[in-house]
Amino acid sequence: MAQATRTDRRPSLARTVWDSTVGKKTVMAVSGLIMLLYLVAHMTGNLKIFFGAGEFNHYAHWLRTVGEPFMHYEWTLWVVRAVLVAAVVAHAVSAYQLSRRDIRARPSKYVHRKPRASYATRTMRWGGVILALFIVWHLLDLTTGTVHSGGFESGKPYQNVVDTFSTWYGNVIYIVAMLAVGLHIRHGFWSAAQTLGVGSRTRDRALKTIANALALLLTAGFLAVPVGVMTGVVS
Repeated sequence: MAQATRTDRRPSLARTVWDSTVGKKTVMAVSGLIMLLYLVAHMTGNLKIFFGAGEFNHYAHWLRTVGEPFMHYEWTLWVVRAVLVAAVVAHAVSAYQLSRRDIRARPSKYVHRKPRASYATRTMRWGGVILALFIVWHLLDLTTGTVHSGGFESGKPYQNVVDTFSTWYGNVIYIVAMLAVGLHIRHGFWSAAQTLGVGSRTRDRALKTIANALALLLTAGFLAVPVGVMTGVVS
């Protein structure tokens, strides 16, 4: 009698890691740090608007020529965009799946209704939704010009930014989103450090201080641009 052929296979290492709670948290931590590095670079570039239209427009053009002649025009920028999109998707999917897993693991009702988490922790989910919607609006506003308030002009980012922050709704959307960014970073940086094994009893206070400082610095840096337009410093 012929021996039965086994059809079951062991799952791959990547699948095993992804299916575990620790694996999903690690994906969230690494993808979050990638996005944090991008935010630091993006904020630094944004602040060039205070040096005038020529400096800001030149910076925007430089972003499209990085790596030439080895890389073609905008290739490096598209590589950065692809990595960022992958990080955002990985972060969002792992966060959603961890949230669903946490809900399934909870009992139907708690005896105590008092919140056990900080404000930033309890608003991480809604903050993520706000940021996802903001990214879509931001791209349609200043990258494609689809929902831009004024006459969008490709190659003139300085004027496009001024146009956006010359409207009340452009300022409201941006300010709300940047406050959400601050809260997200404040909790996310510390949480990522714990996941990646950096945290300890002696380091927790220092990590929380760094998280608070990063959140404050990035929020203030990003908000400086709309405030500059509203006050006439940038015009």
